[in-house]
Amino acid sequence: MDRRKFIRKTTATGAFVGLGGLSLQSCIGETKKHLTILHTNDVHSHIDAFPKSHSNFPNLGGLARRATLVDAIRQENPNTLLFDAGDIFQGTPYFNFYGGELEFKLMSMLKYDAATIGNHDFDNGLDGLYAQLPHASFELLSANYDFSNTIMNGHVKPYNIYLVNGLKIGVYGLGIGLEGLVTKKLYKETQYLDPFEIATDIETKLKEEEYCDLVICLSHLGYHYKDTERPDDLKLAKKTKYTDLIIGGHTHTFLDKPTVTKNGNGTNILVNQVGCFGINLGRIDFYFESGKSKQSTGTSIIV
Repeated sequence: MDRRKFIRKTTATGAFVGLGGLSLQSCIGETKKHLTILHTNDVHSHIDAFPKSHSNFPNLGGLARRATLVDAIRQENPNTLLFDAGDIFQGTPYFNFYGGELEFKLMSMLKYDAATIGNHDFDNGLDGLYAQLPHASFELLSANYDFSNTIMNGHVKPYNIYLVNGLKIGVYGLGIGLEGLVTKKLYKETQYLDPFEIATDIETKLKEEEYCDLVICLSHLGYHYKDTERPDDLKLAKKTKYTDLIIGGHTHTFLDKPTVTKNGNGTNILVNQVGCFGINLGRIDFYFESGKSKQSTGTSIIV
């Protein structure tokens, strides 16, 4: 999709899809529980809105505007979770001067629930990332980065479970391969593990052992790479069995609604990504019947 064409749209568009076998004809009014997932990716230290004179994103974005949107949606539905799919750091002088402190403090003020780690979040090295941890009230989730022999050991979880309105929401993180993308001296002894193998292990645990009602992956693999076996979100979706939603990052892909594809069991799975720089806020609403079957709607909101 042409980015300029997309950002000129004045209204958000949505997707409606049945998950877990629930018919699309079922009435939303009969549902028992409503969960809202909000998400960003590749914000790259963009705190301020773009100026009106900007050639690509005139008068768009800005953390204050995002905060207003998030607050309004939480008032509409208190059962809301907020996530980020990585590359929080690098891109404006704010990062150059504060080293990520401002980004983490502001995300904490917005009450983000979790974020995964993108390649640019290593740009000040592991020591730089570690130094900012006191400013983050949210979880850092990454299942396929093994930090055992680094200063980050014990500070990053492979997954976390959120209890919302009687529902168990399992969320795990995946990161992109670092070799050739990030200088070795920055990520040091961090070990990259196969994201497909890790994802199937984690999602199985979340579903079969933790009995999660919804399983979400925060991915910084990238949306899709053509003519290559390089891991991406669409390939990941086909290999999963229990993941309901993949929130992606890295490729700065502007989707006006979530992609609906099939997982390894032939069941619908959603894959979404909302571009970059905080220009959009992703919103996906899940509606649960008896805590099990579910429907969903997906929307990309221009900030």
